[in-house]
Amino acid sequence: MLFNSIDFLIFFPIVTTLYFVFPHKIRNYWLLAASYFFYMCWNPKYILLLMTSTFITYLSGIVMERIKQSDREEDKKVKLKNWTVAASFVLNISMLFYFKYINFALDVMTDVLGLFHISVNVPTFDVILPVGISFYIFQALSYTMDVYRDEIYAEKNIFRYALFVSFFPQLVAGPIERSKNLLKQLAKPNDFDYNNARTGLLMMLWGYFIKVVMADRLAVLVDTVYNDVSAYHGMELVVANLFFTIQIYCDFMGYSIIAKGAAKYLGYNLMSNFEMPYFSTSIKEFWRRWHISLSSWLRDYLYIPLGGNRKGTARKYFNLLLTFFVSGLWHGANITFVVWGMFHGICQVIEDIFRMIFGKISDRIKNQAVARAWKGVNIFKTFILAAIGWVFFRASNISQAIQVLKASVKLDNVSAVFTGGIYNLGIDKMGLIMLGIAVLLLFVVSIMRENGVNPIEWISSKHFVVRYATYWLIVVLIIFSLDLTGKEFIYFQF
Repeated sequence: MLFNSIDFLIFFPIVTTLYFVFPHKIRNYWLLAASYFFYMCWNPKYILLLMTSTFITYLSGIVMERIKQSDREEDKKVKLKNWTVAASFVLNISMLFYFKYINFALDVMTDVLGLFHISVNVPTFDVILPVGISFYIFQALSYTMDVYRDEIYAEKNIFRYALFVSFFPQLVAGPIERSKNLLKQLAKPNDFDYNNARTGLLMMLWGYFIKVVMADRLAVLVDTVYNDVSAYHGMELVVANLFFTIQIYCDFMGYSIIAKGAAKYLGYNLMSNFEMPYFSTSIKEFWRRWHISLSSWLRDYLYIPLGGNRKGTARKYFNLLLTFFVSGLWHGANITFVVWGMFHGICQVIEDIFRMIFGKISDRIKNQAVARAWKGVNIFKTFILAAIGWVFFRASNISQAIQVLKASVKLDNVSAVFTGGIYNLGIDKMGLIMLGIAVLLLFVVSIMRENGVNPIEWISSKHFVVRYATYWLIVVLIIFSLDLTGKEFIYFQF
């Protein structure tokens, strides 16, 4: 059930209305049933995986809590907790590995053996990737680690914990929530609140706008080019790559905002997943602003436990590269994602080396105009690096990515693109106009947020004519883009 589908537009009001109608004591049960139904709309049998991951991590939490409260010697407690958390990780990662990586791992093994002229017949497993498995397994494992570290008490109510793992607004594409945030909120059902409902609906409207008007329209152009890369060259590929840089941001951010809005309508606050990443002045800052729930998960449960930056420069860079290797692999069972992740890791290492050699140049600039110009240069540099990385992310294979990058460098046929050639990339004049309006709106909203202004509060403070003119502009643009709906969110494949 896609957020941008008629099914969800029927599902959501029914679920939320009945949630507020039902007595408090059964509201969480209702949300759990609705969340399981939501997930089963993709493939009913994969609900067993979700329930298995839930039960394993719930049980591990209970076991560790009892170990902590037992009279055993401290050394034995530590060993038992280590075995418990290890079992939880092994079982969950094994499920993720089989359903997401088994065929990829076998292909890599075959290629490696081929380097030594060893030929083997490797079977191919007929496995369909369960939607959202990377998200809910990481979310469940974060709970296990938090209990292990004594940061939270184990949740005793299995139904409440199951709702934490399966909460439908963020179940299939995040944000990857933490128990310290969402599980705590689920302890007490919410009553209907007009401000929450209004804010939630406006957030959902903005999310649909970003997804349908921008991401789906850009997808038409990007897909046209990447479906036949050899037919395009020069500026056409540059435009397609820049458009994909915006498309993936709008696609994933659109989902995250709809998820936050749906949860807000019910009275729950999900973490922010994006904070204007393309305003970053470095790749390091980019990852503080991009897919925050994943980057913070990798920081807290991988990078820091490995030693972070506390064990010398060489070890810090190793930890950093390993973290980005895992980040790339998390995104997909393809070498292109691994290269994308490692590209970002290498960029961070290079930035850090330059920072150590030259210091932070911006701190030495006293003239404000020069400082702003230098910041602009760094934002542009980071955007270009991110755009280069997205080529590997979008390409079907490494050879296609290299082909795109090589052809893009030539920068020929510039005039053709800007004198009507862009219409050969799958977008018409009206679509380009609507896209331009949408990009302008997104840029204005991003500038407001970057400067600490809440767009919803800002528009709510304006005259009702301004408010409703803005709302209707967004609605009209969505309506004129409905022929593009039905496209899955990119991050559903992860």
